[in-house]
Amino acid sequence: MIDVIVIGGGAAGLFCAALAGQRGLRVVLLEHNDKVGKKIRISGGGRCNFTNREVGPKNFLSQNPHFATSALSRYTPQDFIALVDRYGIAWHEKTLGQLFCDGSAQQIIDMLVTEGRGERVECLVSHAVQNVALTDADGEDHLFRVTTDHGDFVARNVVVAAGGLSIPSLGATGIGYDIARAFGMRIVKPEPALVPLTFDQAFTRTWGELAGVSLDVEAHADGPVFRENLLFTHRGLTGPAVLQASTYWTGGEVAINTLPDVLDQNTVPTLKSDKRILRNALVDLLPSRFLQRWPDVRLDKRAMDLKDADVADVLHQLHHWLITPNGTEGFLKAEVTRGGVDTRDLSSKTMESRTQPGLYFIGEVVDVTGWLGGYNFQWAWSSAFACASQLDG
Repeated sequence: MIDVIVIGGGAAGLFCAALAGQRGLRVVLLEHNDKVGKKIRISGGGRCNFTNREVGPKNFLSQNPHFATSALSRYTPQDFIALVDRYGIAWHEKTLGQLFCDGSAQQIIDMLVTEGRGERVECLVSHAVQNVALTDADGEDHLFRVTTDHGDFVARNVVVAAGGLSIPSLGATGIGYDIARAFGMRIVKPEPALVPLTFDQAFTRTWGELAGVSLDVEAHADGPVFRENLLFTHRGLTGPAVLQASTYWTGGEVAINTLPDVLDQNTVPTLKSDKRILRNALVDLLPSRFLQRWPDVRLDKRAMDLKDADVADVLHQLHHWLITPNGTEGFLKAEVTRGGVDTRDLSSKTMESRTQPGLYFIGEVVDVTGWLGGYNFQWAWSSAFACASQLDG
């Protein structure tokens, strides 16, 4: 008898399978790709931003903002760092507490596989799950029959770690949502998150030629303000600040502060003393190519000839650039999926379904979406730990 079937060989699934095996449970992990950890492999530019030093519920978006609290407090970034250190994997910290491998993301995959290696854990790749249903095999109640393209498996517990819909080129499917619905669970509509924003032709005519130009900005859309880089593309905007804001974007405006470090009361007098046209006087603050595209005729007048109020208003507009995307690059380019299995139907302590005992959901398939910067990996580790700690045979 299989104690636990884990569906999905990504970050959450691999970690949960390893932890459950270490507790003496017999585990079968089913992965529909030909290799496990494909999304881990490309993360962080191939170096895997495996966690963030500072993680809390505020770094996650969910219809229940407190749902992640229990799991995150029981398995912390420091716990995962200790595991990485135990394997001798060198790492470094970038900005904003983000931790990356010095070498390859493959080191994290190898670590997770090694953690699960042993007679208790069997990893089966190229096994696509088609259905999960209850069965009374062997005369017992509450057993699960997991149907795959390689036959059926029966287990006492099923952990769904199938991820979301982001990056379909890596094999993303909606099987996790299908399983949840089959057991009467609700789904918060899946949407692309941490995704580039797209705009209409009028916007791209003005700004598309700046593809490759970046700005240090503050950005927000119906959520927190993020201070990171913005990057122009031929189709719209990307870069960390835009990706962060995209998770909270619901169709309205996005506010961009292109001068986050500029104090107008100190800058207006300096600009007013400049003999150049205002567009050229601002090049110490912003890239000239960006300023050439900024649609304000006052920038073509000598700064010293403008009224103080006009210079202040130009700065104000640069502080409050309001833009309206017409969409996103979609799941094709989204790093994660917003929405998923409704947390009202899950225990925050165990990740077990409230509608069906023995059925668990962890990682990205759940309606818990982290910021850019290692937060989604930490959710994978923490939710996997919360689940594995409660599994029994």
